[in-house]
Amino acid sequence: MKNRRLVLILSCLSGFLANAKVSTPSIFGSNMVLQRNQSCPIWGWADPNSPVILSFAGKVYQTKANRTGDWKILLDPEEASAKPRKMVISDGFVSGFEVVRKNLSKLLEKHPDSLVYENVLVGEVWLCSGQSNMQWNVSSSDDSDLESLSAKRSDLRFISIPQVGTQTPQSDFNGQWESASPSSASSFSAVGYFFGRRLQQILGVPVGLIDNSWGGSACEAWIPRQVLEAHPIGNPYHREWSQLEKDYDFELLMNEYRGKLAQWEKDKKEGKTGENRPRPPRNKLEGQHRPGNLYNGVLHPVIGFGIKGVIWYQGESNAERAYAYREIFPLMIQSWRQAWGQGDFPFYWCQLADFKKEVAQPMDSAWAELRESQTLTLEKMNKVGEAVIVDAGEGRDIHPRNKQVVANRLLRHALVKDYDFSLPCESPRYASMEIMDGKIILRFDHTGSGLYCFDENVPKGFSVCGDDRKFVWAEAKLIGKDKIEVWAESIPSPIAVRYAWADNPVCNLYRKDGSVTLPVTPFRTDDFPLTTTGK
Repeated sequence: MKNRRLVLILSCLSGFLANAKVSTPSIFGSNMVLQRNQSCPIWGWADPNSPVILSFAGKVYQTKANRTGDWKILLDPEEASAKPRKMVISDGFVSGFEVVRKNLSKLLEKHPDSLVYENVLVGEVWLCSGQSNMQWNVSSSDDSDLESLSAKRSDLRFISIPQVGTQTPQSDFNGQWESASPSSASSFSAVGYFFGRRLQQILGVPVGLIDNSWGGSACEAWIPRQVLEAHPIGNPYHREWSQLEKDYDFELLMNEYRGKLAQWEKDKKEGKTGENRPRPPRNKLEGQHRPGNLYNGVLHPVIGFGIKGVIWYQGESNAERAYAYREIFPLMIQSWRQAWGQGDFPFYWCQLADFKKEVAQPMDSAWAELRESQTLTLEKMNKVGEAVIVDAGEGRDIHPRNKQVVANRLLRHALVKDYDFSLPCESPRYASMEIMDGKIILRFDHTGSGLYCFDENVPKGFSVCGDDRKFVWAEAKLIGKDKIEVWAESIPSPIAVRYAWADNPVCNLYRKDGSVTLPVTPFRTDDFPLTTTGK
């Protein structure tokens, strides 16, 4: 009799689900990783006002789509698990489901209109974002052959968001989760992969990585347009883009291109041209610089997905407005955290690496000013960290290949601040100065076991100035674990010091803790007007 009742209930339920139609965005799917110990949201679409049922990890969740067909379910927090599990989602409602819960998941799974996501793990999820140095893939990085061949990690998963620039918030994208393999890892973000691989090895739990980076992207493109325009710092961007949007005629540019292409093809047939084939123009209104474009196109589709935090590598495209970055960058972080509704999740970034030519004499530097703006963000926000990589760049290439060291320095922040490891993670930062007898005594925070000079036994990279504000190279000497004495014979009364203040500075000062060295953060003690002020 009892079995008859169960069969009857299951039959009724099966009939009720016959016309089920439910969907989710691509951020949910087979092989995904859900953030552990967190109430992860799962959302999607169904028929308006229709019930939705979800089964995962032995639990059943139910909700109802609203008038427009949107629905959301909050999963109970789950411990990390590398056990592959199924998530089944369908349109339906179960009354008294306790009676049939042992059979419910199988019933939903067999239904032709159910979504069945296989091989779902629970662990740590990080968003990898920024511009080309975050987008830079494993196959283009140091030891790419070895890195790709060893990328056989079923507990490391990732997904990439296609590059879509738009003023209209996107709700979905074309993409899918994959396990790390020699083929899949080679095309994934190198910084993201190296960060995630080590994190997975150290924690021993599954790790999921979401890459939505876009080469050449500007910080203002990652901020909601209305948020940027409501802030005084957004005025120059608003004026610039409002005018461009008014005057820009992409179809005119395309017509010009078609004419050039037709002429090139004609000349080629007649053997008259040795020039390269004309390139089609890029539509600036759909690109990675327009305010709001990337927030809407590549961030919005994943906002709300349960994450642990964000790693970020960007700033090169904002160097000409480096001073404004001290406001723009924190505004971006704040807008992401507010939109996510997950509280102040960790946010760790890379300071700009060294790039361009070395200079013979101290001079102004937009890249140095951008680095300063990045560092100032540490004072404005909580749960943040900066990986100083001023020693990891290449003078003639804006894309340094050594992404392993970049990922390692980001990872140190996460391990210490989020996973309770005791490791060196902070680069030394300037704390105070004192002028004594024609010399300046500098004191630093976060010096660990003590300051250390690499390659030579004296510090390099310092400059000083007097009242005329003209900087000259200075001599320097370590005078303790956290102090340095700086002077220049030609400046009897110095008033300010700068360190590593150049696009590609020659500098050699580190914090040393055993085998670990972390470079001193570039800085200045002055408050003189900068070259990018007001831009």
